[in-house]
Amino acid sequence: MNAQSQMQEPMLSVRDLHAYYGKSHVLRGVTLHIQPGEVIALLGRNGVGRSTTAKAIMGEVAPKGEITFKGQPIAGLESHRIARLGLGYVPESRDIFPTMTVRQNLILGIKDMKRPGKYSIEQMLEMFPNLAARADNPAGVLSGGEKQMLTMCRTLMGDPDLIIIDEPTEGLAPKIVQQIGDMIAEIAKTGVAILLVEQKLSIALRIASRVYVMGHGEIVFEGTPAEFRTRDDVRKEWLEV
Repeated sequence: MNAQSQMQEPMLSVRDLHAYYGKSHVLRGVTLHIQPGEVIALLGRNGVGRSTTAKAIMGEVAPKGEITFKGQPIAGLESHRIARLGLGYVPESRDIFPTMTVRQNLILGIKDMKRPGKYSIEQMLEMFPNLAARADNPAGVLSGGEKQMLTMCRTLMGDPDLIIIDEPTEGLAPKIVQQIGDMIAEIAKTGVAILLVEQKLSIALRIASRVYVMGHGEIVFEGTPAEFRTRDDVRKEWLEV
């Protein structure tokens, strides 16, 4: 990241974020930021609070703390209002409409039919031939990897400035993991900022410009992929099983 980007106002800023599930204190003062066009990887073992961080930012879990997006406070706003500000979210659940066609699923992602965004349906299908081959088939027949691609493409149809992608390679075959990683890298090239919640280091370190590591609901490391590679202690304590 160059000096100019460091001086910019962050696109997304999270400060001292706390969140609870009932009486369970899940997030304990999470602080992170993302600059315009930056790709950030949020790493950590299952259960440390990475997905809860994504949900708190998107308003799906009640947040306590400061969250600003493009200079506007968004902590506590409804999810649909946050999305309309330009923050996209690809949940781990890969929610698609199985009885609707691939093309119809993509149309549902468009926020404003009168104002085209950066992407057209034709561009999405051209970028991802797997989806083009099944464009008029019910989305329910897609493989797990193709459903993940469709979910990401549908989010892009909403013309977001930043996308939070939660565990996109979970449960996928190695070959499909590579394809998903390539897809995320392609999205990054278009200038969309990305917060990638991921366990697979090979994907995260390949495309991220900075890395955050979470442990026990807190950020325990922040640095570049190169800096992370020198920290065997961080990897052993917070990532290895």
